[in-house]
Parts: sequence; C-alpha cells; structure tokens
Amino acid sequence: MEVGHLQEVIDAAHAIVDECRIHLDTDELVIRAVDPANVAMIDENVSADAFEAYDTDCGEIGINLERLDEVVGIADNNDDLVQFDLDPKTRKLDVQVNAVEYTLALIDPESIRAEPDIPDLDLPATVSMDEAEFKRAIRAADMVSDHITLQVDEREECFIANAEGDTDDVDLELSGDDLEDADWGSAYSLFSLEYLKDLRKPIPSDTVVRMQLGEEFPIKLTFELADGAVDVEFMVAPRIQSD
Repeated sequence: MEVGHLQEVIDAAHAIVDECRIHLDTDELVIRAVDPANVAMIDENVSADAFEAYDTDCGEIGINLERLDEVVGIADNNDDLVQFDLDPKTRKLDVQVNAVEYTLALIDPESIRAEPDIPDLDLPATVSMDEAEFKRAIRAADMVSDHITLQVDEREECFIANAEGDTDDVDLELSGDDLEDADWGSAYSLFSLEYLKDLRKPIPSDTVVRMQLGEEFPIKLTFELADGAVDVEFMVAPRIQSD
C-alpha cells in the first residue's frame, strides 16, 4: 500500500483509539473500535483494491496504532510502498519501507477492548458537504463554546450549525448549492466539540463528508479514503439536554 493511503487509514482509526483489532478477510480488512468513554466509534473498511497486492489466510490481529504510525513515518514520500508480512506463530508483523525492515510486535486481540456492535440507525436527515465547510463549522464553534448544535430544518431545507458561548454566538447555515446533496428530514442534536475536533483531522482535503442526523440521536459521519478504496464511518453520541 502507498504510504499516503496507509497514513490516512491509520489516522482515521487513531482519532478514536490508540490500539485496535484488525479483521483480515479475503477481500478487505476491517477496523471497528469505540473510545474508552463510549462516545465515539469507527467502522473502517479497507478494500483489497487499496493495496498493490493483498493475500491473507484471514484472522484477527491487534496492533498499536501509535507504533505503526512511527514505522510508516520512516518513508520519504507518500507514494512509497509499504509491505507487510505477518508471522502468525510469533505474532509479529514484518514491515518494509524502502530499504528499512522493521519487526513490529503485535498485541493479543483478546487483550484489546472488544469492538462495538454498530447500531443500525434509521436517521431521518442526510446532508453531504465539502469537508472544508464541515471543518469551518467545527473551528468557528470552538471559538465560543465546547459544544455544538447540528440541526436540519426540513421545512426550510437547510443545515444549521450553532454554538452559544457566554458572550458570543456562532451560526453557520448551508442550503442549496452550498451542499453536495441532501435528504431533508427533521434533526436537532447537541454534540461535544472535543470529539468532533478529533474526528475532523483525518478527513482529507477536497473530500465529501456525509452526515446523517436525528433528534437527539448519534451522528454518522462517512467519507472515503485512498481514492475510494477505503470507507470510513464515524459515529458520535449526542449530549442529551436536560429540561
């Protein structure tokens, strides 16, 4: 796999956890993880098409994402290739980057927190926008508050991001050509910016972000990496507002 694409895969998972289980299937590898506070989770599917060559006997491994990130950082360029060879008996992963060979000790998957059951939510509203608009909303809200309200107005056919601080407020409203696509429904939920700030970081430039929302329901954020060969879905639980 190219270094640049692998870095994107690592960064997405690392936004949620420091270590994870990786399922190796015949046509893809899958990462599912939830953060220690049970607020944010990731479902990342890396197709075999993301690799120059992909061959596995299937199974499951555990890996420290921070260590893997350091090893990949040895590369000179994003288009350099990284080669992996797994020795299931020793639980070690041989990583070759350019002329450097690195043997990375794996983690017993059973010692890593169990992966989450991804809830099957039928959320009423979907809006898709350029990542720059999504990141702008998070950045602006962070100037005045530690939380953000994400709303979809079905009647007005618009998406609204709002943050209220002690003295200042921020509003961002998108509709029509401001959005890539939309399936209008009623949605209104409050979220912690602490999590959304972390999840925005691995979203590459010029990427379309799809958001699914409901009334005090988790938000689903989906986007693609590696020229469409990797599907990422983040889910973040809302902050329930007391009456």
